[in-house]
Amino acid sequence: MRKSITIGIAACILSIGMAALAQTAPATVADTSKGKALVDGKGMTLYVFDRDAAGKSNCNGQCATNWPPLQAAADAKASADWTVVARDDGGKQWAYKGKPLYIFNKDTKPGDVTGDGVNSVWHIAAP
Repeated sequence: MRKSITIGIAACILSIGMAALAQTAPATVADTSKGKALVDGKGMTLYVFDRDAAGKSNCNGQCATNWPPLQAAADAKASADWTVVARDDGGKQWAYKGKPLYIFNKDTKPGDVTGDGVNSVWHIAAP
């Protein structure tokens, strides 16, 4: 009985630790055809928008339909290079080094980088 309780406690601690890690690093780094890029949990390439201000998203309405923000939970907390940006629509979005992050709706599979260079204002989010 004592052994199963110890294993259960260890599993809970591991689970809490993994949840904290996921919250502090909402993206990972992957190799793409254009070099290393930040990607979301599904492996989709993340992008930054030149028209954003530091810590402020300027991609709303139709822009946010084409370039969905990397959503942050209401209780998400900033950690190291990761910050949370309040959006005009009331939602929250992850930012890396102050730059809000987005997914491109025309990328269809992990590793796609079709959004890089669009209108000369969208770029792969580099680690």
